[in-house]
Amino acid sequence: MSNELFDLSGQVAIVTGTSRGLGQHFARALAKAGADLILTSRHRDHLAPFEAEMKSLGRRAISLELDVRNLASIQKMAADAESAFGQIHILVNNAGCNVRKPALEVTWDDWNLILDTNLRGSFFVAQAVARGMVQRNYGRIINVGSVTSVQGYAGLGPYGASRGGIRQLTMSLADDWGKHGITVNCLAPGWFRTDQNKVMYENKEWVDYITDRIPVKRPGQAHDLDSAVVFLAAESSRYITGQTLLVDGGISTGATRALPRPKSQPSP
Repeated sequence: MSNELFDLSGQVAIVTGTSRGLGQHFARALAKAGADLILTSRHRDHLAPFEAEMKSLGRRAISLELDVRNLASIQKMAADAESAFGQIHILVNNAGCNVRKPALEVTWDDWNLILDTNLRGSFFVAQAVARGMVQRNYGRIINVGSVTSVQGYAGLGPYGASRGGIRQLTMSLADDWGKHGITVNCLAPGWFRTDQNKVMYENKEWVDYITDRIPVKRPGQAHDLDSAVVFLAAESSRYITGQTLLVDGGISTGATRALPRPKSQPSP
């Protein structure tokens, strides 16, 4: 198979939420495939070390401030990105947050924080960046979802609602913008250790519990997502849109802890 299907040379990608976590891994994978990068965070100064790393790979890279809960900030980021690079080919809508609480303890503000960041923010970032993509009749938009886009987990009510919304939003935008040469897909990681959930991974009992439900018998590692994000950003996925790609080790199959086999009984 031709490497051209996965070559991002000459492409420009925006990755939101790149001050830490999976956002940095997405950006790194795209850079290694040849893409130049626009990195974003609410605190631009936090991006300096990672911007330097991207440049050390031989890529052009700039850092821009972005608060996805602020429409003016979104619009300024998109305008500055276009001004700096001329055009944007790829958007990875990664910025997000979570608050873990039992449903009876979730506050009004908790709900607004999570939904405004993960769902409303993703829509308006996509809208702002897609304006230029529509004009050029080309674009790859990757909305970052989660296994909670398709499964429910206790303590993750607002988060699951936001990620389920991302899946539905992805399908709607794919239908809206397909005629403009833009594909829109959802990349949905399973259980990966990040700064947001690292406290859970310090609990061995919980890690054993979740691992037993993953068919490949381990939580995800960041590099497990590399090929998926490049695939959805590249020519390789040109006829794929509106889809949710789960990279979850199979946990969404609904696997459960295996019951011990009954001892064989002698024949009567």
